[in-house]
Amino acid sequence: MKSVCLVVQNIYDIDPRVRRKAEALVAAGYVVDVLALRACNGQKRYQLNGVNVRTMSLAKKRGSLARYFFEFATFFLWVLLRVPLQMLRRHYAVVDVNTLPDFLIFAPVVARWMGAKLILDLHEIAPEFYMSKYHCPEHSRTIRLLKFLERVSMTFADQVITINEPIEDLLVSRGLPRSKSTVIMNAVDEARFTARTPSNIQETADRDKFVMMYHGTLTRIYGLDIAIEAFALAHKEMPGAELWILGSGPEKDALAQLARTRGIASKVRLVGQVDSAEIPVWLSQCDAGILPIRCDVFLDFAFPNKLPEFIVMGKAVLVSRLKAIRHHFGEDALAYFDPDNPSDLAQQMVRIFDDSQLRFRLARKASNAYAPIRWDLMKQRYLDLMDNVIGAPERLAVEESPSDPPTVVA
Repeated sequence: MKSVCLVVQNIYDIDPRVRRKAEALVAAGYVVDVLALRACNGQKRYQLNGVNVRTMSLAKKRGSLARYFFEFATFFLWVLLRVPLQMLRRHYAVVDVNTLPDFLIFAPVVARWMGAKLILDLHEIAPEFYMSKYHCPEHSRTIRLLKFLERVSMTFADQVITINEPIEDLLVSRGLPRSKSTVIMNAVDEARFTARTPSNIQETADRDKFVMMYHGTLTRIYGLDIAIEAFALAHKEMPGAELWILGSGPEKDALAQLARTRGIASKVRLVGQVDSAEIPVWLSQCDAGILPIRCDVFLDFAFPNKLPEFIVMGKAVLVSRLKAIRHHFGEDALAYFDPDNPSDLAQQMVRIFDDSQLRFRLARKASNAYAPIRWDLMKQRYLDLMDNVIGAPERLAVEESPSDPPTVVA
């Protein structure tokens, strides 16, 4: 039975992309280990849905570039030492390294010497990420260094995974051979959503209301202040409309204050953090999704996880007109508005509020456009990549060995 190790400098339980890949491998007959960060009060070792997880205690306190480097270097050293130790028990056929940072691909170098193939899954494009976050000029030394690390990391890996075609094209222009690149998009695992149909759940929303909903982290880049400003402009033309914001983050208090200042606090509902298992229940209660992402050199390539979640739930979506999203969805599939433009967003809010048939048409067109990139196809593409890299695995049921940690069911 083939063994695979996935490496991610994040808390495994809340990283949907890594979880989808790991659980797909388990279902296909692989033994899967994950090296990740430990959640607050989390376990050092545990098993989740057949995936063996080992964690490192390292708090995320990122702010400065120096702090980023410290965290990256610390995790890199832990993986550098941990992977060879685990190779003594399980000889990995593949180590799948998930960024950031790009240079984390060099941490399992000993595994490569022992015969493992290395896959680099580029969750982010690091140069653009730092240009956006720290306002670094493109030709600065920092960005030139990041582009160099990106290039040598892609060269070192046996295969590279990118998250959408516009990013793949960008990386090809920076030296990635297209022959070693595979696009695995951030599609949603539809089984999580179809398992809870509206007939199974207790409806809590007032059907006389028109609910627009956002769910995710409350940070400036996701533009929730733009959504509140737009709603303040439009709410008088939308009787019964409400804006529900699910999630937590550094902008929560500022968003609440903005809603009060604009006189719409009673219509803007800041729900707070919601368990991921309950997201389908909440989405079933909204009339439209809203993703008011700001646009810059990094975010223009964004393809948010939340978009397909709205789509598989059959919801029309108001979304910023961003390059990566427009690559897959036409103007007739999503209610686009100009990024950073509350007035344009307000017009789109009123437009979909007034026309239920438009909402239906948008949802249907979005579903059709999403069909070629849904998770069932992305999952098979990932498994085919594994088979091509290491050969077809033995499709046998995974049995826990006495040395495996106790099972924790999700």
